[in-house]
Amino acid sequence: MSRALVLGGGGLAGIAWEIGLLAELTHGGSDLAAADTVIGTSAGSVVGALLRTEQSLDEQLAAHLEGAGAGAELTVKLDIDLLANMFGEAISGARDLPGALSRIGAMALATPTVTEAERRRVIEARLPRHEWPARRLVVTAIDAERGTLVTFDQDSGVPLVDAVAASCAVPGIWPPVSIDGRRYIDGGSGSATNATLAAGHDTVLVMAPATTLGRGPFLGIEDEVHDLEKSGSRVLVVTADDAARAAFGLNSLDPAVRPASARAGRRQGWSLSDAVRAFWTAGTTGTTGVAGT
Repeated sequence: MSRALVLGGGGLAGIAWEIGLLAELTHGGSDLAAADTVIGTSAGSVVGALLRTEQSLDEQLAAHLEGAGAGAELTVKLDIDLLANMFGEAISGARDLPGALSRIGAMALATPTVTEAERRRVIEARLPRHEWPARRLVVTAIDAERGTLVTFDQDSGVPLVDAVAASCAVPGIWPPVSIDGRRYIDGGSGSATNATLAAGHDTVLVMAPATTLGRGPFLGIEDEVHDLEKSGSRVLVVTADDAARAAFGLNSLDPAVRPASARAGRRQGWSLSDAVRAFWTAGTTGTTGVAGT
């Protein structure tokens, strides 16, 4: 039986929530670090790298609960209306998903931001280890010009820090990342989870601080779950509940939201511990569903 863990995007709030959730589920008996494949998108790329390279997430959890390391982060105002308009214009003027994403990429390339070097230092500080882990980790990004989904892993020849920086390059907020002559934006630009990359695994556990409904050329989480089920996978989606979303606040990129978000993740991890352990350790039969909504 092969198992995949999919970690979705959600800013600094999402990183803290996922760390709290994973730590509590691990203490509850779910060995999620033993997944055959970990797929990380945006915030999930950071957490996936930590899960694969750290012996335990407890130290990371303690740091988030205490608000430690906030000085290494860059403060930014998250303009939800601006991002919504950006994506709205992309949808209205595109025939397909690559077309929509290339339009978003063009907007990101034209938006003034901090330098790539400044942003890279932030990602370096988030990752205690900068080498790809031995166990399979897949990090997603979007080619800004072509609008295509790209995956990086230990065989891609791309440094882990650059791959994660690309996956976290929120369009209109952070600079697109340069890798081998191409520019890349946030892996969550087309899908908050890119869960369909887990096709072929018997068991797929998706942890998504935020999920979206399908709109225009963009797939929603329901579409992705449907596609995975058609391929023969058992799927469980764990999403942030109302209390967790309240903890995230209005700016999920604000370092100040990390303690409350980490606590919310721990609380959900505790409440879902038995259900996730039963799903993760079960055989190839069972039900699919969504938890934590």
